[in-house]
Amino acid sequence: MPELPEVEVVKQSLEKYILNKSLSKIIVKNKKLRFPVPENLSKKLSHLKILNVNRISKYVVIEFKNNLFLIVHLGMSGTLHIVKNKYNPQNTNLSFYHSKNLPKKHNHIFFNFKSFSIIFNDPRKFGFIKLIKGQKNLKNYFRRFGPEPFGKNFNLKYVRNYFYKKTKNIKNTLIDQSFVSGIGNIYANEILNFSKVNPLKLSGKLIDKEINKIIFYSKKVLKHAIQKGGSTINNFYSIKGSQGTYQKEFRAYDRENEKCKNKLCSGTIIKLNISNRSTYMCNNCQK
Repeated sequence: MPELPEVEVVKQSLEKYILNKSLSKIIVKNKKLRFPVPENLSKKLSHLKILNVNRISKYVVIEFKNNLFLIVHLGMSGTLHIVKNKYNPQNTNLSFYHSKNLPKKHNHIFFNFKSFSIIFNDPRKFGFIKLIKGQKNLKNYFRRFGPEPFGKNFNLKYVRNYFYKKTKNIKNTLIDQSFVSGIGNIYANEILNFSKVNPLKLSGKLIDKEINKIIFYSKKVLKHAIQKGGSTINNFYSIKGSQGTYQKEFRAYDRENEKCKNKLCSGTIIKLNISNRSTYMCNNCQK
């Protein structure tokens, strides 16, 4: 599943193409995604100008005229592809994961513009789109999510209060979207290694020094990953045919039996299984 940096790359790529443009038509080939595609979607959005493209947590939010918001969630395997009117399915991916070219199957929704189309592809169909009317309803939809990692509300006071008497381990807390938005398994591993915090340590047992490190490295790791285009795991490519490169800088994730990269540490990265997720940590500096 793409995490915050990968979704941010999708958002930035999408913004370049559709901002201030108007949809011509939406063609729905398959309504049965994770949730049914909204009825009369084309009628409601066609010929409306796109005012903003934003990201909230792991969701892309497209704001249309008339106070309408289209939420796009890519699920486990969803991708967005751009295809020009002179049909060429090569190097179409707006992101850095899965095939760089438009697949032949599982193209569920076509967002047609004057000179190009944005195509929603999702083999596993865990992704979805949702249409929301009004800022208040949009805010209510995301009310269950915690603050953005880059936001001012993700601070020592907030984290300390949230962690108070919590018996959940810090790894599972970090990927809990009600705590903080957008962090998933890969970047939780990286953040905790930078912070030298054991992923199994109970959140309620963390001291202020450890909390401050987690806050600091959450921002640093995610920002750097965005700059590097996210993480390419399985031949992930962008529309330019290039790859996200943050995976070349992994310090913990997928580095089992390799030397820890933290300064003055002689430890080795080991692999654990926490809540059915692969977890990587140093056996020395993350004791």
